Amino acid sequence: MKPRKASLERKSKETEIVAELNIDGKGQTKIKTPIGILDHMLELFAFHGYFDLNLEVKKADVQIDIHHTNEDVGIVLGKLFKKALDEKQGIRRFGYAFSPMESTLGRTVVDISGRGYLTLQVEGNVVIKDQEGYSISYLEHFLESFAHGLGATINVHISKPSEDLHTNIETVFKSLGLALDQATQIDPRREGTVPSTKGIID
Repeated sequence: MKPRKASLERKSKETEIVAELNIDGKGQTKIKTPIGILDHMLELFAFHGYFDLNLEVKKADVQIDIHHTNEDVGIVLGKLFKKALDEKQGIRRFGYAFSPMESTLGRTVVDISGRGYLTLQVEGNVVIKDQEGYSISYLEHFLESFAHGLGATINVHISKPSEDLHTNIETVFKSLGLALDQATQIDPRREGTVPSTKGIID
């Protein structure tokens, strides 16, 4: 099997991002964005998914807000995975995982279907406090951008959420890494074939 690696550079009027990915890595990372909490979450995601990931935001319009940077990092990460997976031959395609932190439980289900779609559900009516300018809304924007960049249906559910934002989103990024690791693994029963009755995933 050829190495499942990709590199990408994306420039817009708002941001400039360069990144490299090795799907079959050891979870080693070098992340540098202007959003500290996102850096930490991407490290957790890659570590638990065994993805080697280097990502640097070289330019950002954070003097306005973090919206474009957060969204564009999600787009780049999704496109990196899509590029590295190429025609997606032999992958399991589906993955699901749970990650607990104290009483909070994050669950992520992934289908690398070619169709970008996100569902994010937060159980109950707990008011989750923003942290470092980050919020559940920013998490949703990031995941939506990632899902569309990759072409994956992603379903995320947070059970018994905490008021602490960090606790909640940590369960999400860990479970996303675990689920995506499962979905991108090669199934020897489908070696050399695309896991779709259509014969392609585009």
